[in-house]
Formats: sequence, structure tokens, C-alpha cells
Amino acid sequence: MEEEIQEKLLRQGDVDEEVKLMDKVWIETKKIWIVAGPAIFTRFSTYGINLISQGFVGHIGPTELAAYSLVVTVLLRFSNGILLGMASALETLCGQSYGAKQYHMMGVYLQRSWIVLFISSIFLLPLFIFTTPLLKAFGQEEHITEVAGIISLWIIPVMFAFIVAYSCQMFLQAQSKNKIISYLAATSVSIHLLLSWLLTVKYKFGITGAMVSAVMAYWIPDLGQLLFIMCGGCNETWKGFSVLALKDLWPLLKLSLSSGVMICVELWYNTILILLTGNMTNAEVSIDALAICININGLEMMISLGFLAAASVRVSNELGRGSSKDAKFSIKVIVLTSFIIGLVLFVFFLLLKGRIAYIFTNSHEVASVVADLSPLLAFSILMNSVQPVLSGVSVGAGWQSIVAYVNLSCYYLVGLPVGVLLGYVAHFGVKVINWTFVQTIVLIIITCRTDWDKQVTIARNRVSKWSIAESEESMPKREV
Repeated sequence: MEEEIQEKLLRQGDVDEEVKLMDKVWIETKKIWIVAGPAIFTRFSTYGINLISQGFVGHIGPTELAAYSLVVTVLLRFSNGILLGMASALETLCGQSYGAKQYHMMGVYLQRSWIVLFISSIFLLPLFIFTTPLLKAFGQEEHITEVAGIISLWIIPVMFAFIVAYSCQMFLQAQSKNKIISYLAATSVSIHLLLSWLLTVKYKFGITGAMVSAVMAYWIPDLGQLLFIMCGGCNETWKGFSVLALKDLWPLLKLSLSSGVMICVELWYNTILILLTGNMTNAEVSIDALAICININGLEMMISLGFLAAASVRVSNELGRGSSKDAKFSIKVIVLTSFIIGLVLFVFFLLLKGRIAYIFTNSHEVASVVADLSPLLAFSILMNSVQPVLSGVSVGAGWQSIVAYVNLSCYYLVGLPVGVLLGYVAHFGVKVINWTFVQTIVLIIITCRTDWDKQVTIARNRVSKWSIAESEESMPKREV
């Protein structure tokens, strides 16, 4: 009789533990989606601006599409990688400061980030001013580079828009105030769709019309975010402009450079693939097909980048709060959720094959190449459901430099040489091996073997070292 009672009690204990676990998963899932939901929607909307522009440009002509693809995929991706990567340092600092309740420092970090990103963007300007000779030097066809030179000048305001966009988004996400970003992004993409149709289809302004609409679409949400932050939307974290933003820029610059390298070496891999493709036989078709695959892959990656933001915010908040256990639990839930979504999309795109290419082009030849690439595309989508999330964990923890070495090894020491051999020696054309799988495995090993108690100590030391007393921060400022 006693044995039966004990067995029932043990079963009841197992049920209670299971209920507790399910409650924890549900609570953590809600916290994740508070950040990931708006972040995914915002990234879809923002990425939609590029897709809308590419769709309208593609129907102007194949040369214009190839030129736009080169500028966006090569030059804009190059500058985007630098600015996004360097801005992710702000994600680490704001997330950990918010978790440690050092709210007053977040506005100072935001202003320091603006300074660092603006200076970086000045050094990037020659790329857009001298686009035509640069692309010719890389062996691109002359008629494509001439059009690309015109498009690149219109991209300069877009590059500066990224400074405000990335920094403000990371500032707001760290405190789970990113719904406003979604509302502004939805408004912007709707306006962009209407303007693109009016300027390119109805009134036939061609490339000029498409690019005017794109510039407006990128700046509208930026202005809205700035007004929200400075006009009362972030009372605890924005205390006005401060001269202290000019202090301690060197530590932020070092962290920003590590963050920049981590993101850049991955984003630039696709850029190099586009450049190599431009030197292959039938370059225009190859560039268009690869650009379409990268855009489809990038569209799916908006979901993963939403979870990257959630991983960064949750990990940085928990480390700043001092809870290594909750940080590890959050990582498990985020990775599993993102992987399940990626698995569903993997099957979908594997079955869809080249039919989706007709959204971007009318060319049957381009669609045929996209169909040939569909297995690699589907596999890449599956891997991208995990890898960006693990990168988000690294951003939240502040060890971007480690991931930078991983990315450099996987993509450049192994992936790129093999890609060149397959493309030019084995004559596989634009079919190149995706090395995200190797990168993902390495990141999983690093994450599993990390001492998260030690990461809590590191986060606390960082917040303590970089913090300024609230009374000191509030004195030399100008309210806005």
C-alpha cells in the first residue's frame, strides 16, 4: 500500500515539474515574441522596400535589374554590413544596461553610436561616388556599370538612413518598445508601393522614379523613430543630448569594430559571389538568378533576424540582471522555435522551385537557373533558421570577436576557395556550397560550452565600468 502511495506521489511530482516547465516555456515564449514579432514584421516591411524597388526596376529592363542588383547586393550590402555590424555593439550595451537597470546610460550609448556610425559612413562615400570605375575594375560589363553608377548616387541617402534606423531600432528593442517601429515600417512600405507604381509605371520616370520612392521609404520611419524617442516615448532612457556622448568613444569603437567584422565577413561573402558571377559566361542571367536566390533567402532570413533580435535582447537582459540560468533557458526556446519555422519553409521552397522567380523577372532563362539552384536555396534557408539566432546570442553576451573568427574561417578560408574551384574549375556555374552548416555547428559547440556564470560576471563588469552616475549624466546636457 505504501509503495502505491509513493508511486502516485512520484507521478504527481513529475506532472508538477512538467507543468512548471510548460509554464516556463510559455512565459519565455511570450517574452521572445514581444521582441521577435514586431522585429520580424519590421524587417519584412523594410526588406519589402528593396523587393518592391527590385520588382519595379526589373520590369524596366534586364540591364537595369542587373545594375540595381550589383549596387544593392555589392555596394549597399558592403556598407550595410559595416553599419549594421558596428551598430550591434549598441545592442549589447543597451540590452545589458537595461537588464542592470542602468536606464540613464542608454541614451548616452545611442548618441555615441550615432557619432561612430556617421564617421564610418563618411569613409564609405567614395564607393558610391566612383561606382562605375570600381565595377569595371572587377570585370563587370560596361553597359551594366554605367547604369549602376547612376543608381549608386541615389543609394547615398539610403546609407545615411541606416545609421538612424539601426541605432534607434536597437535602442528601442532593448527596452521592448519596438511596436512603434512596426507601425512606421508598415506605413513606409505602403507609401513606397504606391509611389513606385506612380513614378515608374504611370508617369514613366524609370530609375529616377524608383530611387526617389526608395529614399523616401527609408527615411520616413527614421524620422518617426527619432520623434518618438525625443518627444516622450522613452522618458527613462532618453535624457536629452549630452556632451558625455563624446566621452569613452574608444571602448565603444573597439566593440563596434568587433561587431562589424562579425557581421561583415558573412554579408560580404554573398557580395563576392555576385562579383565572381559577373565574370562567368552569360553574366547577366547568372547575376539575375543568383540575386533572386539571395533575395528569397534574405526574405526568409528576416524571420531569423527577428529571432536574432529577440535572442540578443533576452540574453543581454538576463546577463545584465545576473541570471545565467534564465539566459540559457531563453537560448534553448528561441533556437527551437526558429528551427521549427525554418523546417516548414525548407519544405515549402524545395517544392516551389523556380516558379517564384517570376515575381522578379519575366525571363524564362533566369527562372530555369533559379530552379536549378532551389535545393541549395532550401538548404540555406534551413541553416539560416539557426545560425542568426546563435549570432544574436553572441551579440547579447558581447563576444562578437569570437564569432568574427568563426565566420572568417568558414566563409573565406574554406567556403570561398571551394566556391571558386566549383564555379571555374568544376564548371558548376553559380552552384556553390553553402558553408552556413559548418558555421552553425561551430556556433552550437561554442554556445553549449560557454560558462554562462562567467558571462554574467563579464556583463556586470562591463556595465559597471562604462556607467556614469545618473547625477553626473544629467548635468551637462541639453534637453530635447
